[in-house]
Amino acid sequence: MEKLKKHIHDDSNGLDYVLVGDYYIPDLQLPEESRPIGRWGRMHREYLQEYCPDRYNELLLSGKLWTYLADLDEQAQNRLDCIIAQIKETEGVTEELKAKDQLAWVGHMNSIRHRAEEVIRSEMIFV
Repeated sequence: MEKLKKHIHDDSNGLDYVLVGDYYIPDLQLPEESRPIGRWGRMHREYLQEYCPDRYNELLLSGKLWTYLADLDEQAQNRLDCIIAQIKETEGVTEELKAKDQLAWVGHMNSIRHRAEEVIRSEMIFV
């Protein structure tokens, strides 16, 4: 009886296979991604799972989901920071106001943050 090789390579499709029991299965490795997916990435992942399962499965099975979500999280956070800065400038919310009337400053900043987050959710997360 011939002993089967533990690992083989198929030149026709470029995949490596590993022997498990009596069967060869593809030896697939997911790419390493060390960045966190963050708040925005988690929100978008839940949206994809619920409303776009085909897209979610495509990203998951290709090994690109984590990188996609980490990139989206970074872009959303950068966009949020930009929107907040623009609204602060437009509405005149300054460090001077913070020093003069801290409670008013906190109220303005909370309002600005909520509006900016709503823009991010509608433009980047739930699409």
